[in-house]
Amino acid sequence: MPGIVNATANQLRVARRLVPRRGATLAERLGRLDDRLVFVIGSPRSGTTFLAEAIGSLPGFVDLGELAPVKAAVPELAALPPPEAARRLRRILAVARRVGLVGSVRAVEQTPELAHLSTALPLAFPNAVIIHIVRDGRDVACSLLEKPWLKRDQPSADDAGLPYGSYARFWVEPERRAEFESASDARRAAWVWRSYVTAARAAVNPLEVRYEATTADPAAVAALIAERLGAPPGPLAAALGGAHAASVGRYRRDLAPEQLAEVEDEAGALLRELAYL
Repeated sequence: MPGIVNATANQLRVARRLVPRRGATLAERLGRLDDRLVFVIGSPRSGTTFLAEAIGSLPGFVDLGELAPVKAAVPELAALPPPEAARRLRRILAVARRVGLVGSVRAVEQTPELAHLSTALPLAFPNAVIIHIVRDGRDVACSLLEKPWLKRDQPSADDAGLPYGSYARFWVEPERRAEFESASDARRAAWVWRSYVTAARAAVNPLEVRYEATTADPAAVAALIAERLGAPPGPLAAALGGAHAASVGRYRRDLAPEQLAEVEDEAGALLRELAYL
């Protein structure tokens, strides 16, 4: 019974956010569901929200935001075989779109935890587009350290009811769970980035874009994304022009030397593979 109550509460959160949106036609609200979804995946604090909102601003698209029912279900779904995870995810998203009155319009889903279901996404939605946005893990660590999500003794929870704190999440390697819980905040932040990015890169045929490239040349990034989506690049370039260039390389001023050393020790191999080191 608590599971049903929580699932219902999470779907009601979807309705409260999506139903009041303006400008949608009756067909877009009640028409046949468009299964050409766009999944924007990546580590938290990598620009997933910014990119999804930019795509969702285009005609014929709508940004779903981070869906509480999806976020709450991912830990369980990630333990299932991909075909079964895909079947359940498809059902959750069908209900969420109907509850949110998102019908014949292309939905943009940006829940970062879906990185850990990257192999199930194309099974659930064969016509979907997967976009993986990557940001320097050292800058991501800076941003994560500003949030309460990974800190010890946090009484709060996110909008899906998942508690904050230093406990080991489902994506932590089983043999390192105790190490994660005793690690510094900086190392845990790097752990998040490494885990999510590694999982997202297992997706089949994703379009990988860099946050840094988005700030340097939004028109070029918009052209790549628009081609994959079959959408006009001009409005997307304008939306991407709001990326914060000042946040690129912020680790140089915001991380203490010992924090930077821990981040690079935990995530250095992937940082080098992605040419950030």
